[in-house]
Amino acid sequence: MNFNRLFKFLEELQKNNHKDWMDAHRQRYHNIRDEYLKWLMQLDVELSEIDSNYYPTPKKKILNRINNNLLYHPNKPTYKDHFGAGLDKRPNTSDFYIHIGVHESFLAGGFYKPKSPNLKSIREAIDYDGEVLKTILNKPSFKNTFGEMMDDDKLKTSPKGYAKDHEHIDLLRYKSFAVMHNLSKKDILDKDFKTKIKKVYLEMLPFRRYFNKAVSV
Repeated sequence: MNFNRLFKFLEELQKNNHKDWMDAHRQRYHNIRDEYLKWLMQLDVELSEIDSNYYPTPKKKILNRINNNLLYHPNKPTYKDHFGAGLDKRPNTSDFYIHIGVHESFLAGGFYKPKSPNLKSIREAIDYDGEVLKTILNKPSFKNTFGEMMDDDKLKTSPKGYAKDHEHIDLLRYKSFAVMHNLSKKDILDKDFKTKIKKVYLEMLPFRRYFNKAVSV
């Protein structure tokens, strides 16, 4: 996979973020997208070889659309500044997300702003055995890889039905249960990029499995 070509395309797209430019470069876009999709499909196979519970991702569901949804976000640019891809996406479970973009690139996973039924199930799991989750989060290698969970929309008080002095109130206040590992352009261009992805994937796996179990009960 030629990631230099991918970055160059995204950089030029952001300087010419309109349909006329995309129409003139659509074949170029399709060539880069198809090459990246082929690379992702191979990664999908390789991840299935290191995780016995891996869910092979259907080809049509791996890559997100590059068009922004202007119906709900009319002020956004016509096109995104990144390629987003989801792997190991069994229905109603967390996925493993790969974001490669002009301004930021990262690997992420978990539940980002889950719908009410899943949020309820996750909080019930934390209420029952939050110490298991804390053990996962406090593992040194996990902390070194991800730091803390994303907390941009964390509640300032306790969620309904939970006491303010609950032993796991710090976790119950989260509205998203996801972690992220930042990637540099150097990481992505490195010949061992897939090896790095697989290492991060395995480190994240107990975290994702905890929440997948929570929403499946």
